[in-house]
Amino acid sequence: MYESHWGLNESPFRVGNDPKRFYQSPTHDEALARLHFLVETRRRLGLLLGEAGSGKSLLMAVFAEQLRRLGQSVATVSLLGADPVELPGLLALALKLSADRCRSNGGVWRLITDHIAENRYQQVATVFLLDDADRAPPSVRSLVLRLAQCDPAPDSRLTLVLAGRYERMGRLGPDLLDLADLRIDLEPWDLADTQEFIRWALARSGRAETVFDSAALGRLHELAGGVPRRVCQLAELALVAGAGQHLAAVDAETVESACRELGVIEV
Repeated sequence: MYESHWGLNESPFRVGNDPKRFYQSPTHDEALARLHFLVETRRRLGLLLGEAGSGKSLLMAVFAEQLRRLGQSVATVSLLGADPVELPGLLALALKLSADRCRSNGGVWRLITDHIAENRYQQVATVFLLDDADRAPPSVRSLVLRLAQCDPAPDSRLTLVLAGRYERMGRLGPDLLDLADLRIDLEPWDLADTQEFIRWALARSGRAETVFDSAALGRLHELAGGVPRRVCQLAELALVAGAGQHLAAVDAETVESACRELGVIEV
């Protein structure tokens, strides 16, 4: 295992949605602040935009955890491949509502809307974090619009966050987009962000000393385009390649050769 070669106690660049592995870069810190602003100011709908691998899903997992600690009601659901018949049940399940006795989707919708109204009376926010909204079929998007409009009360505490890629959010349609109160963009990291993330990830995995030389860090950032998932993939591959060659440090050539041989990102 390459971890022992580099003196690591675990893989530092494992990709996933574990909030414990969340690196709060400036762009992600700003996005979190804007998400909290949406809920605190009782805005109805926000758009979380970023390219693939920018950290949208992980950011929403972190945000959901923070909201739950604050006592808010949160449902996180991916709309990728969602079925319109199943969606109400998925939303109810994510809210931890018991829909077993509901004999129809209409009954499940009433359960959800009653929960939203009850939370409003108790001054508790109800927040739906809907990932992959840009990849939802039209029939599901119409249900999202219904959900966004289900509590018209002026003191409503209902907030929806729709996450997706920049170039595909037009698929949501004008009715949903017109409801958006705030657009939140996840920008790629700059070189300093990438360097600090690499240092942070290695340190939390047990390695205080440098592994990547400065040229390797620059090339890694360039090849990954500052996209967090790509940074993690390429850094992991470079560590594997460096350990296989018994290197004392990863250099730019190792980063490039790992890229070419394993074909994750074009050089």
